[in-house]
Amino acid sequence: MTAEVAPLSGSRCQAPRCMSRAGRADAKAGSSSGAMARGSARRARVPGSGVPGSRVGGRGAQGPRLGPEARVPARAEYRLPGAHPRAPGAWLPSGARTRPARLAGVGVAGEGAESPGPTGSCLVPEAGPSSAVAPARGAGPPDARRPLPAAWQHPFLNVFRHFRVDEWKRSAKQGDVAVVTDKTLKGAVYRIRGSVSAANYIQLPKNSTQSLGLTGRYLYVLFRPLPNKHFVIHLDVSTEDNQVIRVSFSNLFKEFKSTATRLQFPFVLEARTPQRDLVGLVPHGARWTFLQLDLQDILLVYLNRRYGHLKSVRLCASLLVRNLYTSDLCFEPAISGAPWAKLPVTPMPREMAFPVPKGESWHDRYVHVRFPSDSLKVPSKPMEKSGSPPEAVLLGPGPHPLPCPVASSKPVRFSVSPVVQTPSPTARFLPDPILRLKGVIGFGGHSTRQALWTPDGTAVVYPCHAVIVVLLVDTGEQRFFLGHTDKVSALALDGSGSLLASAQARTPSVIRLWDFQTGRCLCVFQSPVHVVCSLSFSDSGALLCGVGKDRHGRTMVVAWGTGQVGLGGEVVVLAKAHTDFDVQAFRVTFFDETRMASCGQGSVRLWRLRGRALRSCPVDLGEHHVLQFTDLAFKQARDGCPEPSAAMLFVCSRSGHILEIDCQCMVVRHARRLLPTQTLGGPHPQKQTFSTGPGIAISSLSLSPAMCAVGSADGYLRLWPLDFSSVLLEAEHEGPVSSVCVSPDGLRVLSATSSGHLGFLDTPSRVYHMLARSHTAPVLALATEQRRGQLATVSQDRTVRIWDLATLQQLYDFTSSEEAPCTVTFHPTRPIFFCGFSSGAVRSFSLEAAEVLVEHTCHQGAITGLTATPDGRLLFSSCSRGSLAQYNCADPQWHVLRVAADMVWPDAPASPSTLAVSRDGRLLAFVGPSRHTVTVMGSASLDELLRVDIGTLDLASGRLDSAMAVCFGPAALGHLLVSTSSNRVMVLDAASGRIIRELPGVHPEPCSSLMLSEDARFLLMAAGRAVKVWDYTTQANPGPQVYIGHSEPVQAVTFSPDQQQVLSAGDAIFLWDILATTESDQRFPGPSPACEAGLGTGQLEDAASRASELPRQQVPKPSQASPPRLGICARPPEGGDGTSDTKNSGAPRTTCPASHKAFTPARASRGPHSAKGTSLPPASSEWLRLKAVVGYSGNGRANMVWRPDTGFFAYTCGRLVVVEDLHSGAQQHWPGHPAEISTLALSHSAQVLASASGRSSTTDHCQIRVWDVSGGLCQHLISHHSTTVLALAFSPDDRLLVTLGDHDGRTLALWGTATYDLVSSTRLPEPVHGVAFNPWDAGELACVGQGTVTFWLLQQRGADISLQVHREQVPETVGAGELTSLCYGAPPLLYCGTSSGQVCVWDTRAGRCFLSWEADDGGIGLLLCSSSRLVSGSSTGRLRLWAVGPVSELRCKGSGARSSSVFMERELVLDGAVVSASFDGSVDMGVVGTRAGTLWFISWAEGTSTRLISGHRSKVNEVVFGPGESHCATCGEDGSVRVWALASMELVIQFQVLNQSCLCLAWSPRCCGRPEQQRLAAGYGDGSLRIFSVSRTAMELKMHPHPVALTTVTFSTDGQTVLSGDKDGLVAVSHSRTGMTFRVLSDHQGAAISTICVTRKECEDLGVEGTDLWLAASGDQRVSVWASDWLRNRCELVDWLSFPMPATTETQGHLPPSLAAFCPWDGALLMYVGPGFNKEVIIYDLSQKQVVEKIPLPFFAMSLSLSPGTRLLALGFAECMLRLVDCATGTAQDFAGHNNAVHLCRFTPSARLLFTAACNEILVWEVSGR
Repeated sequence: MTAEVAPLSGSRCQAPRCMSRAGRADAKAGSSSGAMARGSARRARVPGSGVPGSRVGGRGAQGPRLGPEARVPARAEYRLPGAHPRAPGAWLPSGARTRPARLAGVGVAGEGAESPGPTGSCLVPEAGPSSAVAPARGAGPPDARRPLPAAWQHPFLNVFRHFRVDEWKRSAKQGDVAVVTDKTLKGAVYRIRGSVSAANYIQLPKNSTQSLGLTGRYLYVLFRPLPNKHFVIHLDVSTEDNQVIRVSFSNLFKEFKSTATRLQFPFVLEARTPQRDLVGLVPHGARWTFLQLDLQDILLVYLNRRYGHLKSVRLCASLLVRNLYTSDLCFEPAISGAPWAKLPVTPMPREMAFPVPKGESWHDRYVHVRFPSDSLKVPSKPMEKSGSPPEAVLLGPGPHPLPCPVASSKPVRFSVSPVVQTPSPTARFLPDPILRLKGVIGFGGHSTRQALWTPDGTAVVYPCHAVIVVLLVDTGEQRFFLGHTDKVSALALDGSGSLLASAQARTPSVIRLWDFQTGRCLCVFQSPVHVVCSLSFSDSGALLCGVGKDRHGRTMVVAWGTGQVGLGGEVVVLAKAHTDFDVQAFRVTFFDETRMASCGQGSVRLWRLRGRALRSCPVDLGEHHVLQFTDLAFKQARDGCPEPSAAMLFVCSRSGHILEIDCQCMVVRHARRLLPTQTLGGPHPQKQTFSTGPGIAISSLSLSPAMCAVGSADGYLRLWPLDFSSVLLEAEHEGPVSSVCVSPDGLRVLSATSSGHLGFLDTPSRVYHMLARSHTAPVLALATEQRRGQLATVSQDRTVRIWDLATLQQLYDFTSSEEAPCTVTFHPTRPIFFCGFSSGAVRSFSLEAAEVLVEHTCHQGAITGLTATPDGRLLFSSCSRGSLAQYNCADPQWHVLRVAADMVWPDAPASPSTLAVSRDGRLLAFVGPSRHTVTVMGSASLDELLRVDIGTLDLASGRLDSAMAVCFGPAALGHLLVSTSSNRVMVLDAASGRIIRELPGVHPEPCSSLMLSEDARFLLMAAGRAVKVWDYTTQANPGPQVYIGHSEPVQAVTFSPDQQQVLSAGDAIFLWDILATTESDQRFPGPSPACEAGLGTGQLEDAASRASELPRQQVPKPSQASPPRLGICARPPEGGDGTSDTKNSGAPRTTCPASHKAFTPARASRGPHSAKGTSLPPASSEWLRLKAVVGYSGNGRANMVWRPDTGFFAYTCGRLVVVEDLHSGAQQHWPGHPAEISTLALSHSAQVLASASGRSSTTDHCQIRVWDVSGGLCQHLISHHSTTVLALAFSPDDRLLVTLGDHDGRTLALWGTATYDLVSSTRLPEPVHGVAFNPWDAGELACVGQGTVTFWLLQQRGADISLQVHREQVPETVGAGELTSLCYGAPPLLYCGTSSGQVCVWDTRAGRCFLSWEADDGGIGLLLCSSSRLVSGSSTGRLRLWAVGPVSELRCKGSGARSSSVFMERELVLDGAVVSASFDGSVDMGVVGTRAGTLWFISWAEGTSTRLISGHRSKVNEVVFGPGESHCATCGEDGSVRVWALASMELVIQFQVLNQSCLCLAWSPRCCGRPEQQRLAAGYGDGSLRIFSVSRTAMELKMHPHPVALTTVTFSTDGQTVLSGDKDGLVAVSHSRTGMTFRVLSDHQGAAISTICVTRKECEDLGVEGTDLWLAASGDQRVSVWASDWLRNRCELVDWLSFPMPATTETQGHLPPSLAAFCPWDGALLMYVGPGFNKEVIIYDLSQKQVVEKIPLPFFAMSLSLSPGTRLLALGFAECMLRLVDCATGTAQDFAGHNNAVHLCRFTPSARLLFTAACNEILVWEVSGR
């Protein structure tokens, strides 16, 4: 289909016809299902050329991929205030025009003494958002808008007397309010009664536009509730940022409720009788109550807001009230009179006191309620988010269970309040917030017509239901505006891009104005238009117009003045107008802010704002007056500034007409019509006449100075010249185009479709780019896949969509027109997903072929649940008729195994939590057979194991409870979580059904979906339209954190496969980052786990490491590359980085920023040669030579250097300096340091390298070594610092070296590089975090520390050098935090990073800070600068490139400089905090080190990060070797199994298990099969054993032979059997092919098995039969020797050895292990080391049954290995030393190099290499020929 143009004169010009349409990549999903998988293959075409544009997406090897290149959404950047509009009468922002009322009243001070108030007024009138309020002509006094000063309110204020309540002039009463005499108080009180509380009340002040302005912290309410009645107390409290919060107390409330602007507390009354009615009617005998409310703490505890003042009070029926008082003092009501002076309390003033007869107690007659209680006291300011920017979530960290005041009769002494003790807010889990919105999948919601370009054309602004998204089109980065509570119906952006307006659809409509650059909500006001459908800004942003319907359905146009909003002013209504004409589009002209235009059904009208009136006049349309107009746009001249007389208006219609209207003459100049063409077999199209035939329905148009973009209902976007002579370009979409918008530069055209697609057409390249896709109906369920990082969703729009979690782009789209999908799940290991449909069908879909594989129809009702076991062997489904089906997924046809009727609750809604399988795959749980029961079955047999009656659990509810959703916790816990209809979550023991704990009142509505993280730290719940996160590890059950943003109920929540993110689905799909650390040191709640390492039963990520994550063979050589294009290439961080400060008992500890906890020296150990018996070999006769080092010390700081011009590359690993050739991989090793190296520095000439290490136990000072780079020799050894050296730096001329001590030493030393003599040393007054020389002036250096920048000027007089110091404080505008990093820029600029993520710029000549911006939400630990580019690295792992060229010009503006000229060019997210970096001179490429122990090569031009050096993040537990010795494998505490190429030590494969520690490893022997069948057996902390195939890079088998952590594993000599030992001393024997455990030996029970060794030996000479001889050694110094023939199931004990152990043999806190091994050169011998009376190696002869030799050792051995080829014995010691013993000659040699205990040493099978490990360091030694 093409388009035609019909000119007004009647002649028609046909647009050139496209030769062919872009095809659709459709793949049918199977004839039986009617489902279809499709990809969007749309392309732009030049009509007539026959040359199509590039495809947006196409079908690849993995199926039809949709969308452009991958984009990584960025994090949310802004936190907004409350989610509700400000109440009328809220405080005006600064600068608002208002005039205080003049009142004759006087203030009350002291105990009733009257004195004039200093301001003359106590009521402050406030301008609300009402349209009836006109702006005042004169500005009021400067303090007219502020609350009254607190001085005149001290010590307290009698509110009723001050406001003269009895006169009812400044207060109001409604209903039955009377003055009566109370007998108890013997005075007059006010009685408020009535059946309806809202109709009977006293209100202060009288008008809602006024404010009390009372600043007292405490409000005292003296009242008595009336018996058998309810009462309500409402307080409107204003925060410091002028947000009004309604705080209410009532016995009507059943539970605590909280929103961003409202707090509701149930008031609990306690009678004197033993029976206690917690919430309900007031009991008889209720007494006078002294209610003391701490308004400051209420806002802090429950909303984390600062208290400003008390705005208003409303006391509602039914109660008696004596008075209200405010004060900053905390009074004790039971104490008054003279004795109080000796007590630490403030007595009750006489005026406030209740009368107490002599001889009676105050507490016997009255009740004192203090709220919050003392247990809820918090610091006097909100919790600061150090290092984090405001988040893009509306966070309500839910208060604690039942946070309510309690009226009690118990006596209280010294301010101990009789309230219910609730958990302290400090018990909340941190960080707060725990989630941060990262990405949103979705578009539209209320309408798909709202999509805008930013004025600079770099980003698109669009709504996604209640969220406003700003998407950078070049990078894919998203940021969010959160605050709306319903779908956004309209958007508008002013011409400068500084002000954004948004309206929400809920009636009455609320409009928000935002600061577009910062994301801050400037103003919230209620519109007189009930539903706003269109908003339009004037170009300057001073005028905002809105169109919609009023409450009577009439069209209404409103004009607001918004010019003062950015300055703190209010929005004022300038004019309102009603019209009977339809308005579909409304625009303010760009050339005159008082003129507008509108169009609609049969009308085009021009509007004008004059005075305070809006007037309009129609355009004479002639014959076109019957058209239905849909959109309009003003023509812009090419110079951008046309005269009003030249303005032309273009209007489009649903009939295809486009009218060109002269706005000055108000006439139609041209009328054109777009008609479709029809091809009837000929080469030329057959045209229709102008008057007949349907036109192309045009829904939207947009103009640039050169062209017109038109979007139409036929799915085409067409670009026309302004004379509409021919089509320039067109692009077809999958649905009707609903909106088009041309970018400001005219090169890109944004288009949106009613089917939820958003994209833009790039006209120069003629390529269409897809930006966002969306479901068009609510999402019902979701599932995640681990290996490919994919997400599957099903929706009410009858589609199943597959998304890429990394890019948030759609990959596949499966559609069914006949039946609706209900639920979905992935196969755990195969590229398959399963989907259940409303017809009862369950189908499997292939992600590779995009087709249906198998279909089963064993259900008769809609599928409600679908889940698979973690190993992928079994699948379960349930339907709405109660049947349960089990499938065998191991079979390619996954045939049905069982179908059981009446098992599942029939009426259960479809939910991801309907069925649940335990993490180990052994149990299946569901709700059924009734709603009141939960059943647990064996997943394989479907035998019922447990049935829990939920209806009997809540005895106090009065009704039977029902279960809603189920979820299993980690297998190590054995927990089953059940959410119930009574809003509880029950935690049950999955084995016994016993109630372990209960989370009451989780939400007013039942929870339909819940999920527990794999480490059991966080419980995730879908709660209405919110997502709630609970700290599952805290037994005290602190309140949850609440996250809003969804406009409809959340249907499903889950964790991402890597447990680093949270997904929530409802109206849209939200992706949240988890900000908490996920290190392996987290523990499960409850009893201690069985293993010290993490014991979560996380699922396996068995895929090999991707190519981009592997070490690179060659690094690109430095080149003069062009400036990089804007873009982001990011990877998610692998976890947090928690380290501790250096411990120094000799000095007080100083807290340093988190970003500077980058170096923690290892535990001071005894030197490797400090004990007797050590033997250092001569260098020429060493048996070992260090060949390679695997790993990088991420614990250091600035401990890597790279010079691209010379190629010199060096880094540290423990005590070694490693110099590596990046092209060949060859290494040099410079040893000598006695402790771990902390930092490096390379001279500017690249001839000298300085390295510094920590202090060892044998030295008093830290060691600094100066190396000759060319020869690799240490030239100088200097020492001065008594604590760790934090930084080194050479002067620009290399004549000086500066060294900086850490936060304990605080020493700055200056050395002359000629002789390296100490020139100067200074003790700093406070910790300093960084030091740098000025590259432009060798006589200046700078230091940064706690709030100061210190400039040092070096003055030389002869041979003496003196230092002049100048310190400058950091301005308050930079914010809280410490300066943590620095670098010099172009002179005279100095850039400094802070611990809160700020970067500030200093003018070193003037000594002042003139600019700062928020560069990250973590501490900035590294800065590097060229002339115009700045690199920042933070503790969050983000590496960012900034364009800072204009900063030098901003220096002249001083403090008025703004950071808008600084922008981020690129961002990369690495795997840990950035601790070191080196870049070339142009900052185009560099090498960056992270705390995770990884070195990355960075290319900004390509936007890539390539892994250069990588090791284990934590302790290495085992090293094993392949039979051919071509590869080796390692395992570690980080849960990874890594396979390395032995020749190059490059990482080849990595298997990762989440939240687990891999404790032991074994490689199958050569004889087990062909080389391609090589396998690895890995044992984990949860007792599981996994078999990996090396050739297929996949997990073959997972078994669970042990209940506790495995400690050792090995294969039998034939490879068919696996022997494994555990922490409890059990040895399990299992088949390696089937996983069946057929024998368990418990002889060593009670002591952990430390080693199992197997050798092939005929055992007849030992008197037994068997093919294998194996031994097991345990921690109780016992060794058992066995002979076995597993094929015949024979196993016989050969020998049993027990070695004595003295009372204590610990070495440096470690108990030496008991290790034993068979001697490879003599099968009858075994060697043993372990704790004993002597430090020795014991050699035992199995034939003689006796010890034949003992080899003395200097220390207890921590590791043992025997060389198969030579008679060498390797031993590792806790003293960081390695010993090699020649058993033939008895000689020994000792070797140093490790920084920790050498806990592992392993010879390769050929004995050519020796691997040793200490913590996460791996050293590879070459064994010399002997």
